[in-house]
Amino acid sequence: MLKEPGISPAAHPPDLTDRKVGRVADETYNTVSGESHVAAVVQSGSIEHLHFHAASPPGPDDVPFQVPAAPSHFEDRAAEQERILRAAEAGSGHDGPLVVALTGIGGVGKTALGFHMARRLGGRFPDGVLYVDLDDLRRDGAVEIADALAELLGGLGVRPEWLERSLGGRSKQYWTRTRGKRLLVVVDNARYGPEAVPLLPASAGSLAIVTSQGPLYDLDRAVAAEVPVGPLAVDDAVRLLRHIVDDPRLAAEPDAAASLAEGCGGLPAALTVAGRWIRRYPRRSLGRLVAELTAELREKGIPMVEAVWDAAYAGLGPEAAHLYRLLPEFPAPVVTGAPAAALLGGGPVPAGDALEELGTAGLLEGGDGDGYRMHDLLRGHAARRARRADPEGDRRAGAQRRLVRWYLRQAQRADLLAAGARMTFAAPEPPVEGAPDVEFAGKGEALRWLEAERLALYGCVRTASGSGLSAHAWALCEPLWTHFLDHQHYADVVDAFRTGADAARRDGNLSALIRMRCQLARPLWEQERHDEAEEELRHAAAAAEALGDSVPERKLKASVTEFRGKLKSVRGQWAAAAEDFASSREQHRAIGNAYGVLLQTHLLGRTALDMGEPGRAAGLLAEAHAMAREQGRERMTARTGFELGRALRAAGRAEEALPLAREALAKARERGSASDEARILRELAALADDRGETAEAGEHRALARRLTERYGGLPGAGQSS
Repeated sequence: MLKEPGISPAAHPPDLTDRKVGRVADETYNTVSGESHVAAVVQSGSIEHLHFHAASPPGPDDVPFQVPAAPSHFEDRAAEQERILRAAEAGSGHDGPLVVALTGIGGVGKTALGFHMARRLGGRFPDGVLYVDLDDLRRDGAVEIADALAELLGGLGVRPEWLERSLGGRSKQYWTRTRGKRLLVVVDNARYGPEAVPLLPASAGSLAIVTSQGPLYDLDRAVAAEVPVGPLAVDDAVRLLRHIVDDPRLAAEPDAAASLAEGCGGLPAALTVAGRWIRRYPRRSLGRLVAELTAELREKGIPMVEAVWDAAYAGLGPEAAHLYRLLPEFPAPVVTGAPAAALLGGGPVPAGDALEELGTAGLLEGGDGDGYRMHDLLRGHAARRARRADPEGDRRAGAQRRLVRWYLRQAQRADLLAAGARMTFAAPEPPVEGAPDVEFAGKGEALRWLEAERLALYGCVRTASGSGLSAHAWALCEPLWTHFLDHQHYADVVDAFRTGADAARRDGNLSALIRMRCQLARPLWEQERHDEAEEELRHAAAAAEALGDSVPERKLKASVTEFRGKLKSVRGQWAAAAEDFASSREQHRAIGNAYGVLLQTHLLGRTALDMGEPGRAAGLLAEAHAMAREQGRERMTARTGFELGRALRAAGRAEEALPLAREALAKARERGSASDEARILRELAALADDRGETAEAGEHRALARRLTERYGGLPGAGQSS
């Protein structure tokens, strides 16, 4: 275990590849035609041939509809629906949206009722239907509201590059984007009123349906209707059973049907399993099946609902039963075929078939191509069965290791494709037996996979750390850095890099520890948590003193200095930042790292411009621009050209700046980056003002404003580079 500082550095991996000693990608912001936020699904039919399917990106003019299609069975809950409809007809009666709260215990069907009403009422809300599940975003009991807002803003067509970084900025974006709209928003699994309030749309013409297990006493606005959702009455539960399974025994043996429904506690989650279980034994009388459950109930002293789940589990094939016991180890709400194969580690039955069998038995929900979910009540049952079948936990631990290794391997492959060779310290993870690799067609698919699987990836960091897989925990953080540059899920990334730093310390890898601390500093300072970021960089710099004199170690030292300078820039300490960038540049120059020299020269030029020294800035940025062209770095060529143009204009050399700005605009449009385009248009407007071209300046500003409004940015967004 590492102690910081003043220790002997841990040995580096013996064979540092180009990937490990390549360019520092801290400033390489990934863009894929401006569409890098798109969710995607990994699907598999035959697990031997896995393909990656990218979802269509939501456009700014698309009307979102984020609730799933109607299920084949839904018990009417007429009284609850009537209360919601009456509230919707009455309206909110004030400036804010209408709020309906659905409350009840887990498994009672709150979410299903919310979805049903969203589908039923959706036509009244022409601007769309949005959904966010707060439990998917919950860490240690708390929800990062900024991340929840990012989910909703994404549904409203706001691309990641337009998202504000702070909670306050995202709140303003949400208010702006929802003002005057008629939206229906479903906020699922709120625990406290303050979790839901920031997610309510800013218009009286909207409706918010909020589900919670208990009353939201601290919801600090009028709730038009609070609708308790209780267990289904016996008659309603029997009707739901008839929807789930069209079986004449339910009508022929009403007493047995009522006993079964009553034993399931009126919980739809249990009734679904019971209905599928009935269908499995078509030749037995319903009375006999219920009697067998009752006997087991008396013998084992367990609730009938547990006996129902046990009976469904007993009817599974060996592979499906094994997967069922392992699924509580999966750290995300939705599982697909390839990760399931990693859990199983191969076997006679493809993982996709095992998932389908669990879905057919009612033990999993979904299966429509977007993966399967396990209800929390069933997750608890599966965990109990797992402890019974594997009391020492060896099989579960093996499944966790395989899953972590599979996700690490896929993330490393996606990272290499998306970001290229850069500074990393983990060795490439070898293939996982029985679990196929994801096929990535290109950079765009790789980035979209990282976003689609982010909950599992971040969950695997926690799983690895808690399971003694320290090297895997910090190694997973390396590709998550690439993901973070495109998607600022702050709660996830801060938790992951704190965990990664602790794991690197336990693993004894000094270089990884330093890198984790530096990378943790960035999301902290982006949230204006400057003191915390400074503390991380102070520890990183102290630990870096123990590094050796190899090229990778010297490059890491230079990176620490750069991070320190960037924090000072954020704080407006321009002169101190310039000293760090100059020092980092000399360190890169000494080891022959041309890209590092380019990057620090660019940062020095920007800092000089911030300091009000446009002449010096122009000289530095011209040097950086020439280096970028020479190195064939298209993105950096465009960025340095734009910054050089800004410096030239500030220095009174507008005519020289104009072709650079026009070239940058053409490149931004070629990349499909609307945020860059808006920023450059504002610069072109300033250049037109300098030339006295008032009409042209107005046209540029109007187009920038339209782009900002179209993609959900705040007024003035994109003005800084």
